[in-house]
Formats: sequence, C-alpha cells, structure tokens
Amino acid sequence: MVDAVRYMVAGGITWRAMPADFPAWDRVYAFFRRWRNKGLVGEFHDRLRDRGREAAGRDREPTAGLIDAQSVKAAASVPAASRGFDGGKKVNGRKRHIVVDTLGLLLTVLVTAASVTDREAGQTLLARLRERHWRITLVWADGGYTGRLVDLARNAWRIALTVIKRSDDTTGFVVLH
Repeated sequence: MVDAVRYMVAGGITWRAMPADFPAWDRVYAFFRRWRNKGLVGEFHDRLRDRGREAAGRDREPTAGLIDAQSVKAAASVPAASRGFDGGKKVNGRKRHIVVDTLGLLLTVLVTAASVTDREAGQTLLARLRERHWRITLVWADGGYTGRLVDLARNAWRIALTVIKRSDDTTGFVVLH
C-alpha cells in the first residue's frame, strides 16, 4: 500500500489509473484517506526526514533553515478564489512557500494565491516553523523577505532571519552566499 501511494504521488496520476500490479485503486485510496485523516502521512514524512538527517550525520532536529517561494501557473480548473497574479513573475496561479533544512529536506509548506507576497506568507510559515521545530534559530532568505518580517522573526519567534541579497549583475539561477 505504501508503494502504491508513493507511486501515485510521484507520478501525479489519477487514482483510477493505478497500474494492475498494485491493489485496486479504491482500496489504495481508502488506505491513503485513512492515513491522511489520522495525520499519518505527515508522521511518515517527519520520520523519514529524521532518518535522512541522522544518515547524513546530523541531529534529528535542525537548527537552521532556508525559506523561499515559487509561483506556478494554475490550470483553468483551479478555482479563481485560490489563484492570484504575481506581478514580479508575471504568473497567474498559485505560490508554494517552503522552509527546508540545510540538507534541503522539507520542514513546512504553505500554498497561497500567487498574489500573496513572500513577506505575508513568511509570517505564517515562520510561526508554523517555530511550533514544529523549536531549535531553529537561523533562517536564510532572499530579498523578498525584507522589512518588518526580519524584526518580527527576531522578536516573536527568536529566529534570525538573514536576508541574502542578489547582486545586480547576475541573471538566471545562482546560489547566493
């Protein structure tokens, strides 16, 4: 059942398109729904992340992270109420906001309309991060997280939100230091 659910998630296919070598799609979906409703999907994720950190020689609980967001176009079937326009990226759709640890493993996620700014979503994301990962004291961010959010992170959650600015002469994807 776990392999069948992982196959569905990785492939992004519909439940009814489940290959014949897995159990019937409705049985797999029933298991997935039960796991999701009981919070087990999140529990599986968290335990796998902890094992991955230990395998890399790290403590299970991270002390630093990185925050970022990505705007993606939404299909016409996505309700207009959950979409928005990201003027900077020129995208009509949704935005996924994430915080990862220094290994790139997911700590928390938030999906919003693309019109929601990084600073707005950052407040919710950092509050969730503090609730779940109390040892986090440092989070790196890009220029979208400047302003009052830096002070709020320090004062409300005791997190040093360090903004790494991009230089004007770079184009495309580049790792910021």
